[in-house]
Amino acid sequence: MEVPVVSPVLLAAGSSPDPVTFQDAQESATDAAGWVRENWSDWLGVGLRIIMIVVIALVLRQVVRRTLTRFIARMNRTGENAATTALGGLLVNAERRRQRSEAIGSVLRSVASFLILGTAALMVLSTFKINLAPLLASAGVAGVAIGFGARNLVTDFLSGVFMILEDQYGVGDTIDAGVASGEVIEVGLRVTKLRGDNGEIWYIRNGEVKRIGNLSQGWATAGVDVTVKANEDLDQVKATLSAVAEAMSKEEPWSERLWGPVETLGLESVLLDSMVVRVAARTMPGQAVAVERELRWRIKHAFDEASISIVGGMPTSAPAAGADPEAGVAAPSAYASATSPQSLNASPLPPQTPLQK
Repeated sequence: MEVPVVSPVLLAAGSSPDPVTFQDAQESATDAAGWVRENWSDWLGVGLRIIMIVVIALVLRQVVRRTLTRFIARMNRTGENAATTALGGLLVNAERRRQRSEAIGSVLRSVASFLILGTAALMVLSTFKINLAPLLASAGVAGVAIGFGARNLVTDFLSGVFMILEDQYGVGDTIDAGVASGEVIEVGLRVTKLRGDNGEIWYIRNGEVKRIGNLSQGWATAGVDVTVKANEDLDQVKATLSAVAEAMSKEEPWSERLWGPVETLGLESVLLDSMVVRVAARTMPGQAVAVERELRWRIKHAFDEASISIVGGMPTSAPAAGADPEAGVAAPSAYASATSPQSLNASPLPPQTPLQK
């Protein structure tokens, strides 16, 4: 005799369901077991595929990041070896190369991780038979919206990437960025830090830099204008300047800072009472100001020894001979005498004595 099985849920609802027999429950369990037996291989295949995708993505990401790290380290070692040479020590800045290589390595590692993990995520979703077309379309629309909302941030980031890749400037360079100028102390993907002439630190967004004048690349020019009297002997002036240039080019440390001979270019201008002689030299980057100061110092000493007068500025007029030194003194004021009528009238009234009754 079969015992009817009543569902507890139906009893709680207060309904009178049809009795479920034990045979019906056995058939349902048999059907579920058969469905599992038919699909377990598909589930196992999907699970193994997902595990394989994740493992391969993680291994590939680790390999790529390690390869990029070794490549950046090799670049740094190459820069250190170049810095040990005589000329390389002047041209290679270790801190600049280190920050540039680290920034490039960070960008490359981030891009590689994004591509590998993003591709793995899409492959996992496709394994579950999920239609990726709406997802990709939504991601594209969201990306466009974020790009418009954060366009300044994206502009700063892309500008920083190209500045670093093109090596437009680096740590230790003196640049003129238009909005500010000074020595570069840090180069980032979004912001560049400059230290100004007075010690202030400027934070410049890379996207706002429209032009860059790098004063530390290649070579610099030191120029000095010497103003002498119009009646001076030009041959003597030129010979004195040549002697100063020859002596300076043979002394340390100026022999290293000068990348070319100090040349007397000739007359820059001729006036009625003076003439300007131009002296110039090609120097190491960033050393033009120091060379100009040293040139002025040496030229002044050499001209004093050669009795060559350097003129410039406003002329001072001496008083004429025989002139009365008191001619420009104003006449004494009437208020200078305490007994003068003007002083008496300007003095306060004396105190009045009270009247006696």
